[in-house]
Amino acid sequence: MSLEKPKRLDELLNYRLARLLALSSAPGIRLFEGGYGVSRREWSLVGLVALHGPMSPSELAAIAHLDRPRVSRAITELVTQGLLARIELPNDRRRAQIAITEPGWKLYEEVLPQIVRINKAVLAALTPDQLATFDQALHILTQSAEALVRATPVTLKADRHRGGRR
Repeated sequence: MSLEKPKRLDELLNYRLARLLALSSAPGIRLFEGGYGVSRREWSLVGLVALHGPMSPSELAAIAHLDRPRVSRAITELVTQGLLARIELPNDRRRAQIAITEPGWKLYEEVLPQIVRINKAVLAALTPDQLATFDQALHILTQSAEALVRATPVTLKADRHRGGRR
């Protein structure tokens, strides 16, 4: 396979990263869904609020790299489950902050060590030098992708329901 000169779909960086993500996430997904009744996305949102503290739904969507409607649906489910709470702002009742609840903290503190173990098991295939190089490469690739997003004008709006081109 050639990352430098891909000739097939399965040689593309994003395809290979998506495959790695799917494979390495499978044990965690079984853990979240089977053991705790939350999806990977819901777990991520609880974890981000645990990490960053209360924030608006829009801020949460931005740091989760997800669209606002998808995050809003997940927040509603997590509030129903008692893992997150909506706190209305006193000066604007139309706006709210999302905060983690005590059961949310319990979930986070119980699940995180298990996910860390899964993460370590995947990374154990690399030597310390390979891991350092991989970490540096991920950082550089992320910066490159961020620059590409900023430099690429949006000329077409995605419409998955219609398909085809606009």
